[in-house]
Amino acid sequence: MIIRQTIIRHGRRIATPRRLPCIRSFASEVDIEAIEASLDHSLKETHSIESLLQNESSEPVPPIEDTTHTTLDYRRDQVAEDFDSIRRQRSLTSRLGTSITPHYHPQALLAHPPAPSEISLPLLLASQSHLGHSTSLWNPLNSRYIFGIRSGIHIISLDITAAHLRRACRVVSGVTERGGLVLFVGTRKGQDRCVVNAAKWARGCHLFERWTPGSITNGHQILGRCRMQVVDEFDRPIPGLENQLRERPVLKPDLVVCLNPLENWVMLHECGLHGIPTVGIIDTDANPTWVTYPIPANDDSLRCVQLVAGVLGKAGEEGLKRRREKAKRGEVTYQPEKFELKPQEGEMKTGGDEEAIHHAGGSG
Repeated sequence: MIIRQTIIRHGRRIATPRRLPCIRSFASEVDIEAIEASLDHSLKETHSIESLLQNESSEPVPPIEDTTHTTLDYRRDQVAEDFDSIRRQRSLTSRLGTSITPHYHPQALLAHPPAPSEISLPLLLASQSHLGHSTSLWNPLNSRYIFGIRSGIHIISLDITAAHLRRACRVVSGVTERGGLVLFVGTRKGQDRCVVNAAKWARGCHLFERWTPGSITNGHQILGRCRMQVVDEFDRPIPGLENQLRERPVLKPDLVVCLNPLENWVMLHECGLHGIPTVGIIDTDANPTWVTYPIPANDDSLRCVQLVAGVLGKAGEEGLKRRREKAKRGEVTYQPEKFELKPQEGEMKTGGDEEAIHHAGGSG
């Protein structure tokens, strides 16, 4: 390497033409052809030495840059070339293959469920709503919902599922439009988030833990200490009525949506005793007479449960929007209750009737 650097340094020095003053160049007689020949000879020797060293050395000799006359970093340039080649290959092969659109996003049904008008058979099929239980576990009352048998498993008719789901959406939307309270119940593992979101959209209540027996039939003892509030037609709370609410009976839901009826048959029995309508997902092994509005679907599929809960929650939200739009025009879609707003302690009544009548849209 030392011999190579020395030869290269002297070769450049010989190859570089010297700038002589004009007077000296004209005054002296120089054999230009001899100088050019010597330069060519020196450059040939330099290239021959470089090739010899390149062949004998195990590592490649870094090349010399023409402008700065310095050796280039061979490894750095190799990494850059490899990176450029990889990018070039990606750009060439990125258009190859198939692109599956639209594809399933696990959190899409929780954050952005479809509207009731967007219910379709491909959506229900992708959610595994058609899969039932084994033929040995079926309930004969579900024969009208079964499409056929495949590999020993009952297949639920998606046409009937879509029709019953649209009917349940109209029921939930009608209840919320008239100021009713909807209770969403789902006590299986993984159903808590969809139950909470559906109750938030419909401005109702939710339950994702064990149902306490007697919450409806013996609600005064179990739920007697729960706080209630009175709201107007715009769902704005009305203060000053807390004392009157203590004497009122425990609040009961106007509609119950149950996502797993098999585990909550006690709750469904209590709703039937008090005439509370219910909506539930009925699989092939469940009894469809337990609920008022059955939805034949796969209750074991979390994706199917999230779809049903999200669609019903959005239906309740649509009912709320219609009720508020009518309230802006001065229309009330329900029969309001009258409360007397009594003066608080320390306030004195002046002349006239000081009792203000407030219309309550609901309490919760």
